[in-house]
Amino acid sequence: MRTIKMIGLDLDGTLLNREKKLTTYSKEILKEAICQGMIVLVATGRPLLGVPDFMREFPGMRYILTANGARIYDREDGNRLLYENLLSREDACTVLDVFEEYDTLKDVYYDGVGYANRLEVEHLERYYEDPAMREYIWRTRKRVENVRDKMKEYSFGLDKIQAVFAKRSEREEAMRRLKEKTDLAVTGALANSIEVNARGVNKGNGLLMLGKILGIEKEEIMACGDGLNDLAMLRAVGFGVAMANGNEEVKKYADYVTGSNDEDGVAKAIEKFVLR
Repeated sequence: MRTIKMIGLDLDGTLLNREKKLTTYSKEILKEAICQGMIVLVATGRPLLGVPDFMREFPGMRYILTANGARIYDREDGNRLLYENLLSREDACTVLDVFEEYDTLKDVYYDGVGYANRLEVEHLERYYEDPAMREYIWRTRKRVENVRDKMKEYSFGLDKIQAVFAKRSEREEAMRRLKEKTDLAVTGALANSIEVNARGVNKGNGLLMLGKILGIEKEEIMACGDGLNDLAMLRAVGFGVAMANGNEEVKKYADYVTGSNDEDGVAKAIEKFVLR
């Protein structure tokens, strides 16, 4: 048994199964953890409006960490913004210059909303192999003619900018270029994606910030994830749990490897280390 007071949960490939659903068993375990006084929250790379309603409205789940930690909301206070660390438009333009050299689907997140180029969204099969991911993007992205033009409409910074590559080899080249060219937070949840946030933004720092606000120590925080954008989170908290289906680098640095997202791995880890 561990003294856990907060549990941060990635969604895709972690809490949600391959159909992007939450099983009955996982729901019950989350409810039990919340009833026992745990702060349970989503810690996702998605924008706020990309978080499914059944998670945004989950009973007792008060806080939501989005865009890899760029924004933290208090749901019980009308989605009041508790914390933000935004990417400047100048830095985003530098990143977009690189993305536009490749065959990519580009997203920009502003104030909890994801915007993508209309023509790229109409060819999702080029960028997403997973039908469930294609359905999620199709349903949640606001179509614009050009994301660069959309960026000119805002006087404040971005939550996040990302791109999904048609070719993984090009993704690796772009990743290397961005890490050499900038001091921004560069990662990727998928094998063919790149996500860029302001320097220092990651899910781990986001959870630690929320812990500071709530008076919860690092050692009292548990986190579950599968992708490279979860690595900093698992390394930052007191107890990091990787999914069996997760990236090998993530599993390497985890304190524990649980079952896959199709095996209720998150619920089993919570039951094993927190509830029982």
